[in-house]
Amino acid sequence: MSEVRIAAEPRTTFGKGAARKIRRDDKVPAVLYGHGIDPKHLTLPGHEVLLALRTPNVLIHLKGEGVDELALPKGVQRDPIRGYVEHVDLLLVKRGEKVTVEIPVTTTGDVNSEGILDQQLVAIAVEAEATHIPTGVEVDVEGLEVGVVITAADLKLPKGATLTADPEVVVIQVIAKPTEAAVETAEEGAEAAAEGEAAESAEAAE
Repeated sequence: MSEVRIAAEPRTTFGKGAARKIRRDDKVPAVLYGHGIDPKHLTLPGHEVLLALRTPNVLIHLKGEGVDELALPKGVQRDPIRGYVEHVDLLLVKRGEKVTVEIPVTTTGDVNSEGILDQQLVAIAVEAEATHIPTGVEVDVEGLEVGVVITAADLKLPKGATLTADPEVVVIQVIAKPTEAAVETAEEGAEAAAEGEAAESAEAAE
């Protein structure tokens, strides 16, 4: 797991106006909390934060005036239109400490030609050392037959990670491809429903 060092400045001004000024300077308001400390209000460089957050569960080394801590992003607010980071909540962690996080679940290979891969979960909750959080878990689905079900308990987790999710929850399953008749029936049903809605709209307009 990568560790990213980011310069942190103490923040003493608050409110929407102060936050807007910080963002105009291409910086991000942040709060560091955890381990019983009083929350620390910080200002971080916007571009560096944006790059760091591209890595899931990135470990951030905050370094600056009165700050020399490790943290994990626990809450990120983004502008809904432009996508830039508006605010970050950071959880204070210590080396050797274990934390619960969600790691991505990815697949490799192709299932049997008669089936369709149905991935129920794209991430799974695990416990791992804060400084050694795995980047994800990979599942080989090559040649799996229709009816195969892979639960959380079946996942081969990276070394040092322990499952905290429900072991019986379905992560991946292989389902049968729909027959042509089933597809035609579904299409006919959708067309009938659309016609019915159109008729109801026409009646309501009269």
